[in-house]
Amino acid sequence: VVSLKAFSKFENTAEALEAATKLLESAPSKGLRKFLRAHCDGETLGVADSKLGNAIKEKLKIDCVHNNAVMELLRGVRTQLTELISGLGAQDLAPMSLGLSHSLSRYKLKFSADKVDTMIVQAIGLLDDLDKELNTYAMRVREWYGWHFPELTKIIQDNIMYAKAVKLMGDRANAAKLDFSEVLPEGVETELKEAAVISMGTEISDLDLMNIKDLCDQVLNLSEYRAQLYDYLKSRMNTVAPNLTALVGELVGARLIAHGGSLINLAKQPGSTVQILGAEKALFRALKTKHSTPKYGLIYHASLVGQAAPKHKGKISRSLAAKAALAIRCDALGDDQDNSMGLENRAKLEARLRALEGKELGRSAGSAKGKPKIEVYDKDRKKGAGLITPAKTYNPAADSVLSQITNTAALDEQDTVPKKKKKKVEAELPQIEKAAEVPAIEAKKEKKKKKKKADKEAGLPTNENEPENEEPTEKEKKKHQTEDVENAEVGEKKKK
Repeated sequence: VVSLKAFSKFENTAEALEAATKLLESAPSKGLRKFLRAHCDGETLGVADSKLGNAIKEKLKIDCVHNNAVMELLRGVRTQLTELISGLGAQDLAPMSLGLSHSLSRYKLKFSADKVDTMIVQAIGLLDDLDKELNTYAMRVREWYGWHFPELTKIIQDNIMYAKAVKLMGDRANAAKLDFSEVLPEGVETELKEAAVISMGTEISDLDLMNIKDLCDQVLNLSEYRAQLYDYLKSRMNTVAPNLTALVGELVGARLIAHGGSLINLAKQPGSTVQILGAEKALFRALKTKHSTPKYGLIYHASLVGQAAPKHKGKISRSLAAKAALAIRCDALGDDQDNSMGLENRAKLEARLRALEGKELGRSAGSAKGKPKIEVYDKDRKKGAGLITPAKTYNPAADSVLSQITNTAALDEQDTVPKKKKKKVEAELPQIEKAAEVPAIEAKKEKKKKKKKADKEAGLPTNENEPENEEPTEKEKKKHQTEDVENAEVGEKKKK
């Protein structure tokens, strides 16, 4: 399918390394440009890297092709390279490729003083170890000297101050004549001298005191070295990861980098992973037992999460992790070496924290409760101008009549009362209705009396035997209906 047209070999490993590094940056080396000018003038060149093809086209004016067919062809050439080039054996090709790859790896791992995150990983590890050792030694001093002066443990809480006081004092009998002003506050010094007089501790020999003082020296030296190491770590963090330091602080940032392995590895992680770094055990336990997953890991110790109320810690840690992931990428891959992005994001997070703390309940973002309330349109109200007309007043004349009130009240009571009382209410309803009808009947009787009186004065005949009750009986109703029907029929016949 193919045949060898031209071949050029490197003179030494340094030349091969230079060409390989140029190819990684998608740029042709000096030797490659000479070779292409000599053998590819006026022809089309197949390339494996499209960016390299564009660079060759711009500099050498040679047409380049990059597609699937070219990639397949190059794969075949690599496989059959020993067959195409005479005098090159497979046993020689493998050591050469390995040596070049080693040289290339060393070149890529060149030392950079600005991005030394390995030093940060070692420093934070040593700082944590020193804290453990200091705590162990300080507890040992307290227990050892506590046999001689047990009251001192409660008087001085700080471990470093305790070690300084023990070293200065020695035997508790010396406390009365010593000046502790450089070591202890005034109030604590007075309390110490009073307690030394009435202490119930045992006596101690000079040899024991000498050993205790040596241990105090160890504690003080370790604490001094720890302070120096912390200053070194601060300067390293501000150089390597200034934005991350501005967001979460030196110690938390260094622990995140140490947990991730390096700053580059940490930059590859999403915000959700940064949030729970350090809580992997709790995460997998929660996934296994189908419980809720942890809200934070190492990021819990950041000052912003510490300021938040317990109910807001989850939200703030999520927001902080998202911003921290951006800050880590900016530090690892960006060219700027200032912390402006970290300070800006910190200000945003502090504003969000204030908004969460000052927000009313039910106003959470993205929930149905937080949607704007739709108010009923009121024609009497104008935007920002208050009421145009006076407010509506209560109209007592619009109240319902007594019978309606009593009926509705009775029905409401019927709905609200329990089943046992419903029968009583149903029995009382007819009496309530009768009581409501009495005033209406009396009014009708009064009207009828007035009508009779007027008829007598006018000389009209009146029916004395007519009952006072206005409502006719059933027989009278039927009689009146039949008379009306007969009168209607007579009227129709006359018309015809």
